Amino acid sequence: MPAAVQYQIVHRTRYLYEGAVTVSHHLAHLAPRPLPTQRCPWHELQITPQPVGRSVHSDAFGNVTTYFEIEGRHTELDVISRSFVEVMPSELPDPAATPAWETVRDACQAPMLTPSSAAGEFRFASPMVPVAREFAEYALPDFPPGRPILAALEAFMKRIFREFRFDTRATDVATPVHDVLRNRAGVCQDFAHLMLACIRSIGLPARYISGYLETLPPPGKPKLTGADASHAWISLFCGDKHGWIDADPTNGIFPAQRHITVAWGRDFSDVSPLRGVTLGAGGQRLSVGVDVMQMEG
Repeated sequence: MPAAVQYQIVHRTRYLYEGAVTVSHHLAHLAPRPLPTQRCPWHELQITPQPVGRSVHSDAFGNVTTYFEIEGRHTELDVISRSFVEVMPSELPDPAATPAWETVRDACQAPMLTPSSAAGEFRFASPMVPVAREFAEYALPDFPPGRPILAALEAFMKRIFREFRFDTRATDVATPVHDVLRNRAGVCQDFAHLMLACIRSIGLPARYISGYLETLPPPGKPKLTGADASHAWISLFCGDKHGWIDADPTNGIFPAQRHITVAWGRDFSDVSPLRGVTLGAGGQRLSVGVDVMQMEG
């Protein structure tokens, strides 16, 4: 069994405002979640200008969130998140040993409280993830009757990876999922939303995962500072016994020790790394830089 992998993560966010901001309120999802296979013994947020109020709490999904407010005229905002994270190894179950996908679907609609029915809250449409027949029709070839749910998940994840093109110019943060399906192009957020729309449209619960992926430079090349980025994937509920299993359609793989989970929710709108409301400003320019550095053991 491989050892735990340790990471130092630095996530820098800078807003430059066209006009002076007098008051701003912000909510951050930047602290990695504690999980059975992930520990975050240290995390800090450095915020400039200095907030006049700041608090940390758990949101409705159990994510660690930081609220802060800034008063006084300012024309830029800098938020630097630093974390130390350990990711432990994990093993996937044998796909053949997982239940048929229809069995999971039906259990998630049961009237009594069970882990399956509790997971069922993630089978509905959400602000950025619609439920529609066209999404169900796209998913169903990989979900034939009686197929074990993990085998179906793997086949569907790999089909999205094969059939869609990663293109940062094809979409923006507000591009509808219908357009992503039609154009067959986008980025990790788009592919996660698409996969969620398809899976929920056949009645299964799935959630959006926000986090980081350690990227590797080309052979013989140094890793560039700030070259990493936030990443997104999905998690499908695979029954009471196996629970939630993550899948990364952007890369066609099941996440392992190179994926670091920060937060989860119904879609991106629940877990955006940093959002806020400002008084003043006018237009703004946003720049983000992320470094995911594996520590020497």
